Amino acid sequence: MRRALLLGLLLCGVPLAAARAEPGIRILDLPFKVRALRGPRSEAAVSVATSGLLPIAGAKVSQQAGDEESAPITVVWGDDGGAVLSLSEGTVSVRPIGREAVEGLTAAETPRGAVPGSRRALSGPLSAYLTGRTRAPDGSAAAAVLTIRERQPMAVSTDPKPVPVATVTVPAGADAVFAPLRPRLLRLGDRPALLASTRPGAETGGLALIERPAGDPGAAWTVAARTPPQPGPPLKIAGIADFSGSGAVQAATVSAGGRLQLWTLHPDRIEAAGTAEGYAAGAGDSDLAVTAPAGGAPELVLPVAGRAEIALVSAKGALHERLRVPLPAPAETGIVVLGEGAAARLLVGLADGRVAVVAPDGGKP
Repeated sequence: MRRALLLGLLLCGVPLAAARAEPGIRILDLPFKVRALRGPRSEAAVSVATSGLLPIAGAKVSQQAGDEESAPITVVWGDDGGAVLSLSEGTVSVRPIGREAVEGLTAAETPRGAVPGSRRALSGPLSAYLTGRTRAPDGSAAAAVLTIRERQPMAVSTDPKPVPVATVTVPAGADAVFAPLRPRLLRLGDRPALLASTRPGAETGGLALIERPAGDPGAAWTVAARTPPQPGPPLKIAGIADFSGSGAVQAATVSAGGRLQLWTLHPDRIEAAGTAEGYAAGAGDSDLAVTAPAGGAPELVLPVAGRAEIALVSAKGALHERLRVPLPAPAETGIVVLGEGAAARLLVGLADGRVAVVAPDGGKP
């Protein structure tokens, strides 16, 4: 009898031990309303980490081949101040900095001549940004060309000389213009490439893949592939990773109409790889997070359209939601991730100016 009772208690305990931990949420104590949020893979985070402004432990700049530079911090700011957010032992800490300091450190995001309010992509000697302010077919703001700058190698010399920089401009082509959204640097095979959002028509959006021909580093950058026009302009690039776990580079986009689309990138073509409805792109050019669970393929973290929730979306097998997390207000100014695996924390910029810290798989936020 005693043995049967003990066995029954053990069996009853199995579901409790195997149950998923509920997501933990904490609102950061910030003395200002946040209107901008920049994650680790942003020029703002790299600028703060390398400025010496704050002694941040472990704030080293890292970069994988073809990826944009990153630093393990997040920067937030508003009209009344700014702060640097970092992660240590699962806890997000806040270090205030002045608004003037933030403005100085983020000034390079929009280089001289760039479309106002746009942000550049930066990877080692390569940078790319939108220039040639114009109008899309529907009258909204757009850019005529993508400007690519590349620092050139130079011989070591004791004489101070300016670093030579090669500059080229690439039009969107096919009567299209570029949407005023940040282009993305990536790597296809052993070569760098760029992905940018385009406006081929008044009621359509698309993507353009920009590369140099293989085997000729001195060749011109050109549009090597594009997507067919998609309804619901524009297509905001939410993230680039191997979302399906197949070894292929993929891009995820979210349209203004709430459609999530997955695209597989090849040197000469862009292939559709899945769609799902019901998501939001966030405000303007805000960042959306790509997080990698321990032992799994990267996942997207997206605002849910019309609801105060975020969804963790996996493309392993087919696009599906692994988890939804309710929030105290809709996600709007961006979603970024600090840390990796089970220790990662999501930072969500809310529509009311607050920032929520989310531990998606349990733990202390």
